[in-house]
Amino acid sequence: MAVQGALTRTVRDAAAIYDAVVGPTPSSVYPTPTPTTPFSTVITTAPRRLRIGFHIGSAINPNPDPEAVAAVTNTAHLLESLGHHVEEVSQPYDDAALARDFLTIWFAVVATEIDEARRMTGARDSDFEADTLAVGEVGRAAGVVAAFTALNNVNEYVTSLDAFHADHDFLLTPTLATPPPTIGSMTTPRLLQTVSRVIAKLRGGALLSKVGILDDLITENLGWVPYTQLANLTGRPAISVPMHWTAAGLPLGVQFVGRLGADGDLLALAAQLEQAQPWFHRYADIQY
Repeated sequence: MAVQGALTRTVRDAAAIYDAVVGPTPSSVYPTPTPTTPFSTVITTAPRRLRIGFHIGSAINPNPDPEAVAAVTNTAHLLESLGHHVEEVSQPYDDAALARDFLTIWFAVVATEIDEARRMTGARDSDFEADTLAVGEVGRAAGVVAAFTALNNVNEYVTSLDAFHADHDFLLTPTLATPPPTIGSMTTPRLLQTVSRVIAKLRGGALLSKVGILDDLITENLGWVPYTQLANLTGRPAISVPMHWTAAGLPLGVQFVGRLGADGDLLALAAQLEQAQPWFHRYADIQY
């Protein structure tokens, strides 16, 4: 659900990086097949005619910003002009349930990482950010059963995507539901930081859960980015491509999610889009 990767300005560089790191290691839990054709070669050939379904709405954010809507609809028109079949589809998975499961797993991981940091370094509460302490306490209070239930639910999202990919090659969504957030816009207010530290010290995670803190955190933490947890939880390949620029001069991506093993096809499609609508020469128009 979390891996080390790289952000690149070109599809060529993305392909080169994955050519360098793809494949199993002696410590891998599962075998990973190595592609017979390098990704750097795959992207030199235009993809076949693809069937792409797009969806914009989200239960977490039912009304995405018009810029996010434009990012997808404009990309859909470009895809059609390139010969692909594009159609709007209903949400192929329960994203509200997925968001809850995603945060349940995430919070449980944070709780264990806090404990590990304390054990390895002797860190005290004052050494952690207040948000980290609060999240970890909610995860600790939820217990093992909640985390394992959330992990088991991942199978349902995999099955939902399998059904979708029976008829479609890729799912197209916005990458963000809003324009890129400004630095500092997500900073927790000082009063809430103080409350979070007190709750963590008193082990009040159970109280936070009972008063609906998880639902609030879903909206606050994922309302602007409700789409990308899908690939994280299901292990499906996905790519964000900067196909749109906002009126304020900021890049805004669209996300493509593919079936298992479609990494090369994703890169080939991204390369085709980059050729049709280059972005390498563009930089955000930010006023400091």
